[in-house]
Amino acid sequence: MKKVVIAGGTGFIGSYLEKEFQKLNYQVLIISRQAKHLSWNNDNELCQALENAELLINLAGKSIQCRFTKANKEALLHSRIYTTERLGKIIQTCKNRPKLWINASAIGIYEASQAFPLTENDAKFDQSFLSELAQKWEKTFFSFTNLGIRQIALRIGVVLDSKEGALPILMKLAKFGLGGKQGSGNQMFSWIHIHDLFEIVHFALQKPQLEGIVNAVSANAISNNLLMRALRKKNKIPFGFPSPEWALKIGSFVMGQEADLILKSQWVLPLKLLNSGFSFSYSTIDEVVNSI
Repeated sequence: MKKVVIAGGTGFIGSYLEKEFQKLNYQVLIISRQAKHLSWNNDNELCQALENAELLINLAGKSIQCRFTKANKEALLHSRIYTTERLGKIIQTCKNRPKLWINASAIGIYEASQAFPLTENDAKFDQSFLSELAQKWEKTFFSFTNLGIRQIALRIGVVLDSKEGALPILMKLAKFGLGGKQGSGNQMFSWIHIHDLFEIVHFALQKPQLEGIVNAVSANAISNNLLMRALRKKNKIPFGFPSPEWALKIGSFVMGQEADLILKSQWVLPLKLLNSGFSFSYSTIDEVVNSI
């Protein structure tokens, strides 16, 4: 039986990947801090799990849905750097190393862009915390280039699903009349349906030429204004009260989050996937919304 190892696989994305790989008859092993899973602290157990694995995918790291206090920034960085270094060092001890190591990253690494899309060929970063976080994460990941295995840093956009993540929250806002533009409404929203995210990972297994940086987003980013309009249309509500920037900042503070997660314009194009022949199941936001 082919084997997949998912580090940090207890969250929204990891649980979905586990289920989908099991449907394809893969043995799926999870590394987490839960007693029922493989332990981060057991070298022998981790090495045995990684021996002859088709894929290791690392999703471990504290959620960015928090205030960027000094303590949270340190935790966000440590949780990503430590787990990536840990996996790299364990792989070095394996006799039969995983064929492919995918490490999560984020499109937050790119500078804000509203005029044109950014691709894997663009090293346009800014000084924001999220960008610096992703840069340090990827630097740690690619410091293990002597492993002799294929590596992909998957820069993931906002993951959409009908039951979990951001989409159900936005749908509720639209349903209760709060589905107007957020901030200026002109900021670009780069997204990926969770099913397509799984398909990208599975596609990467079958494409040995695919490596390095890969953007995991739909090819059709949209503005926040058009996103909220699609949600209002789904709910058959013609109007939604807008949320000005100051209101979003206050609301985010009360909820213990950062408004930049909504306000920063992220226009990213999955150039490598398109050039490799990947086909999206959900290519437009209307297809996602209508699937709910």
